[in-house]
Amino acid sequence: VSSMAKIAEGSRYQLLLSCPYGLSLSQVSVDFSKSHDRIQHPDHDLEDSIAQAWEQRTQGNSSLFNGQKFRFGSFCLDGAAGTNELPHVCLRLGLTDYRTFVGTNLSSQWEKFLVTSQDDCVRCRHTSSPLGNAAVIETSDQKIIVLRRSDNVGEFPGHYVFPGGHPEPMSVGIDSHQLEKDGEGLNKKVTQEMFDSITREVVEETGIPASSLSSPLFIGISRRELNVRPAMFFFIKCSHHSDDIPRLYSSAEDAFESTQLHTVSLEVLKTMTSRMPGCHHGGFALYELLLQRLKSTNGTPLTST
Repeated sequence: VSSMAKIAEGSRYQLLLSCPYGLSLSQVSVDFSKSHDRIQHPDHDLEDSIAQAWEQRTQGNSSLFNGQKFRFGSFCLDGAAGTNELPHVCLRLGLTDYRTFVGTNLSSQWEKFLVTSQDDCVRCRHTSSPLGNAAVIETSDQKIIVLRRSDNVGEFPGHYVFPGGHPEPMSVGIDSHQLEKDGEGLNKKVTQEMFDSITREVVEETGIPASSLSSPLFIGISRRELNVRPAMFFFIKCSHHSDDIPRLYSSAEDAFESTQLHTVSLEVLKTMTSRMPGCHHGGFALYELLLQRLKSTNGTPLTST
């Protein structure tokens, strides 16, 4: 496979959910439950390959550790176009970990873990599918912030990405399903973490202070076709001019994950999408849908927060 064909394959995506109106925290909820966890594959050899893949990956790499992640199961959407009701999304999340992610989605055998089904939830039931997050951040002069990933990260080294990472179960005190007795309270905490974590990731990766960022608006979920990796995307406005961003980036806490920060116009961003992992290419498509909606409503503000 030529490297160009590889790039094209890696940047293909599927939009699982598009919210071009941008949803605020009050319009999103989470159903966190064991019922959305990964189901073991009936093929024992394939299931055993997960431990082997992790063993290989960790050999000689002491920086890898097996942290808990939220697993994306499915979602349901209420109240949509044509109704007076404000749209609302419920995300159905389980629990997974980085080791299982390496052994399923990131395995060279990832396609064997998929089930032939029109139902997405069934199709991916044997994969770890940790839910990533990322933000399209617009500066005060309408530029977008893009990072170039460093060459020693596990996935897509050297590619362009929007700032992001993962919502963290540990941030809300979850290390197992033991806490589920407090169902409603826990779901609220997890929902809050979906929004808090993206602001946290942006601050850590770009050095922009949280006070300069607007409340995140959820714009949808994209998944790259290569190893079915899902990510939720947010839209955030930044009160800084693009000229200020490099200075802030120079003191970012997690700057080691990236080698460069770019602030680019929409036109330039379009030319960079083929060098993005599919989930981020899909994030750009979600942002374009948001812009189209803004145009059609003459720039009416997105949902009130």
